[in-house]
Amino acid sequence: MPKLWNETIASHRTQVREAILDTTAILAAERGPASVTMSQVAGQVGIGRATLYKYFPDVDAILAAWHHRQITHHLAQLAEARDRESEPGARLHAVLGAYAEIHRQRTRHDHQPHGAELAMRLHQGDEVAAAHRELHLMFRDLLRDAATSGDVRDDVAPEELARYCVHALTAATGATSKAAARRLVDVIMTGLRSG
Repeated sequence: MPKLWNETIASHRTQVREAILDTTAILAAERGPASVTMSQVAGQVGIGRATLYKYFPDVDAILAAWHHRQITHHLAQLAEARDRESEPGARLHAVLGAYAEIHRQRTRHDHQPHGAELAMRLHQGDEVAAAHRELHLMFRDLLRDAATSGDVRDDVAPEELARYCVHALTAATGATSKAAARRLVDVIMTGLRSG
């Protein structure tokens, strides 16, 4: 097959897969994960059930793939925010801000009829635990560097401060605006500087 044809087929498959993931997540948040059927997903995406089964064996597999994509995207967002800055304090502030915004954006999903049920179902397992470990390590390293440069306190272990940051930032889930999330980040930074 010509290279262009292969690229076109691969692009089409990626688009269909993304549509399946997005559609299933929306249906699960609206109706509850247990109420979503493969027929509903296929109908909403505009493909046949046989085609859908070529991509995923069941709704749980689709939701797991959607969640994996979300986790991967969020960790990449945090790394990108970190890497845009060169100074330790600015790097920490950027990652705090990015993580607060991720939590703030979750608000709209959690307020759908079954959003909280979907979140509880997906926030279990080894992949989520590994992502939390990676998040803690990122914060720990940022805090260690910021303490060395004098941007944050050095009288508390970076591991403890990392736990503090992760838990404090969950308050951004209820933030009604970007400005509110930024204020929360400023409060956290103030706490990290006080010694």
